[in-house]
Amino acid sequence: MAERADREATFTDEAIVARVVAGDVASFELIVRRHNQRVFRTVRAILKSDDLAEDAMQDAYVAAFSHLADFDGRARFSTWLVRIAVHEALGRLRRSKRQASLDDESSGEDMMATTRSPEQAASDVELRALLEAAVDALPLGFRAVFVLRAVEDLSVGETAEALGIPEETVRTRLHRARGLLRDELARKVEGSAREAFPFHLSRCDRVTEGVLRRIRNRLAATRDGY
Repeated sequence: MAERADREATFTDEAIVARVVAGDVASFELIVRRHNQRVFRTVRAILKSDDLAEDAMQDAYVAAFSHLADFDGRARFSTWLVRIAVHEALGRLRRSKRQASLDDESSGEDMMATTRSPEQAASDVELRALLEAAVDALPLGFRAVFVLRAVEDLSVGETAEALGIPEETVRTRLHRARGLLRDELARKVEGSAREAFPFHLSRCDRVTEGVLRRIRNRLAATRDGY
């Protein structure tokens, strides 16, 4: 079992996609588990809710599965998948009649005024909780850029492609996000950002099982002519 897992870990995303498109549906689990944390962090950055993020990422995976044959390899698969997840998350915001534009830069200057200062919060919460609260308080456009660049360590180009914005906009928003988080907090964030918004195995299993169940149901419905 361990030997198989090690071998599968060496497969490229493109190789796994080819297997799934060829009919090996079970291999899609490899895609889901490999990208769960990045997709979760991306979607949560937009929705600011763990539970909503779980539902949205399942929908995103099902949508990706349905369009795997359309993946042409011009972008990295991970970027293609993140774009689908971003689209799903923004769609949920629109349906709930909340502000869903990644161009929203409003209220950024006053963001910290409505939250506890880093000095106050650091005295009674762990750094990770402080970071998550501060990131959640950022305007949507800044929040998405910050999570993809600082937390997920995507390049400027990958972030721009995933969010559908110019690279210069990515640079500007990351700079302003860091300013809103304040210099002192930003220094701490840079050192611990990858520990933020952890994607525990139980959540990984739950999302993966939900995605695979929905795919099996969809395939069964197709075979039955529904």
